[in-house]
Amino acid sequence: MQPCKKALIIKLGQIGDAIMAVPSVYALHAEGYQIDWVCGKAVEPLLACYSWIRTIPVDDRALFLGGALQRAGVLLDLWQRLARKTYDLCATLYYDRRYRLLTLPVRSRRKLMLSQQARATTLLPSRHPADEFTRVLLGLHDGHHEQSSAPVRPDRLPPSPLPGTTTPRRIAMFAGGVQHLVREQAEQRVPEQALRRWPVERFVAVAEALCARSWEVVLMGSPDDTWVRPYFAHLPVIDCIGRYSLPEVVSACDGCDAVITHDTGPLHLAGLSKTCLVSIFGPTDPATRVPRRPNAMGIWGGQGFACRPCYDGRNFAPCQFNGCMHQVTPELVVRELDRLLDARTNGVDVPWYVTSPQGT
Repeated sequence: MQPCKKALIIKLGQIGDAIMAVPSVYALHAEGYQIDWVCGKAVEPLLACYSWIRTIPVDDRALFLGGALQRAGVLLDLWQRLARKTYDLCATLYYDRRYRLLTLPVRSRRKLMLSQQARATTLLPSRHPADEFTRVLLGLHDGHHEQSSAPVRPDRLPPSPLPGTTTPRRIAMFAGGVQHLVREQAEQRVPEQALRRWPVERFVAVAEALCARSWEVVLMGSPDDTWVRPYFAHLPVIDCIGRYSLPEVVSACDGCDAVITHDTGPLHLAGLSKTCLVSIFGPTDPATRVPRRPNAMGIWGGQGFACRPCYDGRNFAPCQFNGCMHQVTPELVVRELDRLLDARTNGVDVPWYVTSPQGT
């Protein structure tokens, strides 16, 4: 059936933000909407792998970080591409009313924007964003959306760029990451975002344990993650940092038995794959971040901490110790990894779950 309605989605954001919005947009598409998506240039290659999304990329780095002339140039270029277009729904998935400027020339029968003044358009921070975006976009009432939104896998991914392996297992690690483009306006690397990062030395300890089993360990990440390389220099790891596009990262994850990461964009990329996923959390609640699919799990450090979680959806509480992340041991990560892999070997898909250093 050909789409009979048209929707314009405004969601630039980071990798994880966009991926967690995809299930709700897919729900719109399933209701007969043709989807146009204004997205950032970084995430556009991934969204373009969905055959049902027509991307309208903008230079979000220039828009957020550029000077006045650069920002004006990005805005005018977008206006020209949207001029004279008509939509049944224009959904701006932000609270900041300044984002309304992006769709100024758009004619739409209905315009929707997040608002903390109305319950129907407020994302509850205690729920998974994928579920909340679906509730808002489809106008659902609580109780009418009982099934959690699973990640929607791209339908035209490239083949895995990883060669074959003769080792018993291949495990990918994302030991870097954790950046936030908007907040780079104040600093090039925001210290509070690093609170979500599991110490790289602990990734190294896990890699040492896996290499001792003669398993293959693959380091993955963006070009900004090259700083982790020296930590693994003494190990026979496969270094793929900065080598792959976002779609290739998803395909590379498919070529691994499991992925280990913390709360960062690659967590959500791995969530689109079919591999086992072990993710590590502290300041953020994994129940609101772990991809809702089989064979994905989150370890939430900070069991018994009164300050956990300390993220309110925008800011982290001041923290000098970051004890919640330090509470997660390499031994616990390896244990949960083995649990998922053993189940898959036995033909069992484990429903997604969250555990802590002292139990579930």
